Amino acid sequence: MNLKSIVQFMFAILLILFSTTATWYEGSAILDNPWEWKYTALFSQWIHGEVQHHSDISQLDFFIYAAKFKPAYPLMMFISGCYLIMLIGYVILGNYHKRLAIFIGFVGALLFFLGSIIASSPTIGGKFFTVVFMLVASLCMLSALTLYFQWYQRIKVRVISTK
Repeated sequence: MNLKSIVQFMFAILLILFSTTATWYEGSAILDNPWEWKYTALFSQWIHGEVQHHSDISQLDFFIYAAKFKPAYPLMMFISGCYLIMLIGYVILGNYHKRLAIFIGFVGALLFFLGSIIASSPTIGGKFFTVVFMLVASLCMLSALTLYFQWYQRIKVRVISTK
């Protein structure tokens, strides 16, 4: 791994840490909104059943609340996480274009699926996340197709040149 990749890893990790901390802080506002506990405190309901007190709310629910109502830092967290995943895939599979294309295509398909799940969300964060998921998924699919066809052209040229 070269210095350029290491710097990109460090930048992505620092951005994830910053945005995760900011998201967690902004999501703590759920403690002040008991009327929202029924709809947003999903993890707490799985763990404790019905949420009665603010002490019953899981820390993971802070992230859901922030994603629904204050999506700037959760989107930053998502984008930097996607960048880190793509960077890891590139570092591991960079010389194997076909495998890298399959990896990126799989990530794109997963993002399309997640975007379609939250597409009917009435909140501002749900709408933003749907658009960003679909946009990133489209970029992943386009990148995967481009890589695959570049690999295919290289194989085709090798076969023709050996004849």
